[in-house]
Amino acid sequence: MLTEIQQDAKERMDKSLDSLENNFSKIRAGRAHPSLLEQIQVEYYGSMVPLSQVGNIVAEDSHTLKVSVWEKDMCAPVEKAIMTSDLGLNPQSMGQVIRIPLPPLTEERRRELVRVVKDEAEQAKVAIRNIRRDANSDCKELLKEKEISEDEARKAEDNIQKITDDHVKSIDDKLNQKENSLLEI
Repeated sequence: MLTEIQQDAKERMDKSLDSLENNFSKIRAGRAHPSLLEQIQVEYYGSMVPLSQVGNIVAEDSHTLKVSVWEKDMCAPVEKAIMTSDLGLNPQSMGQVIRIPLPPLTEERRRELVRVVKDEAEQAKVAIRNIRRDANSDCKELLKEKEISEDEARKAEDNIQKITDDHVKSIDDKLNQKENSLLEI
């Protein structure tokens, strides 16, 4: 019973870490990466679909993304979707190929991105702590129902705290890596 609670808490904390990594990958660090355009939605025959479903996105070099649209008549909607996104990008269409040059990050924009990254990391830490609280309350519930002893409950809470500490340390490490990549020129 206690191992199930601990395992569930660990799995949920791992998912929070994965979510943080996914959010970090969407924040650009001056290098072109196809994941930068993943959240852009394009109108495709009346429905909104991700950009990756209407074309192939590749990083041509460190400062240019290239979108190869599969259908010629989709070039204009793709270009419009990229322009209206909140990324501040200016696509250049050349037939079925759209090139997107990424402007270099200014110092002010880098600082702003660092703040965004810190907020993301703090939200992940809050999620980890909430998972710890849930797991501890499950242990206390078992103790109250006399299914486990006080020593077992205390040991389980210590193990949950160790898992929490490991995940928080991992978040801090990922935050430092992302901060350094954002601030390097």
